[in-house]
Amino acid sequence: MVADALIYHPTVSHYLKFVATTVGRDKLLRTLQYFSRFLAWYLYRTNHPTSSIAPFDAVKKQFGMARKLMRVGKFVEHFKAAAVASDAKMMDPVLRYTAVGRQLGYAMYMVLDNATVLDATNIKKFATAQRLSRRAYQAWFTGISFSIASSIYSLYKSRERAAKINEKEGEGAVERKKVERETAALKLQLVSDLCDITIPASALGWANFDDGFVGLAGTVSSVLGVYTQWKKTA
Repeated sequence: MVADALIYHPTVSHYLKFVATTVGRDKLLRTLQYFSRFLAWYLYRTNHPTSSIAPFDAVKKQFGMARKLMRVGKFVEHFKAAAVASDAKMMDPVLRYTAVGRQLGYAMYMVLDNATVLDATNIKKFATAQRLSRRAYQAWFTGISFSIASSIYSLYKSRERAAKINEKEGEGAVERKKVERETAALKLQLVSDLCDITIPASALGWANFDDGFVGLAGTVSSVLGVYTQWKKTA
């Protein structure tokens, strides 16, 4: 009876729907990857033996490689999203341009990242892999920058909408709740992007963040990603 109650519990069904999505699995792996990156840094800084650091370093590298392989071909999704955003003539021009910029940035990141898969997996080494990897980080930084700009602008517009709501009218309270939900989602996205941008900024040498800071920032953005995807699969 206890086993049946656990097996047929709604949370188990929700979990199965969550891990059935590529995004769900990626966010879980990403959380473990970046938390391991932080732990490896912390143990090294606190003078723990190499044997204690090695497992977390291995998780960081192996899960990073697994996610790299899962991203193969994903650039098509972002090119399509950029085309759809470009065709959305009724959309706010600022949101449309930032959406196109964001998706093209992510698409180029995926293309360049995919181009280094053979080198990263030691199937075929080539001299330009490091340069391609740097270009990939630049494209990722560009995509995140557009996303941050979009979130900041959207939050500004949401504040304007909230100020115009008259709760004395019948639909005012409903509209207020809708704006509050949208604002909360935008704030989560902004925090996630601000955490994520530390990763390419650090890799490119544009910011002096150590592995501990980048690991924690990546963990926070990954947990937020897990939370968002969990809600989507409810």
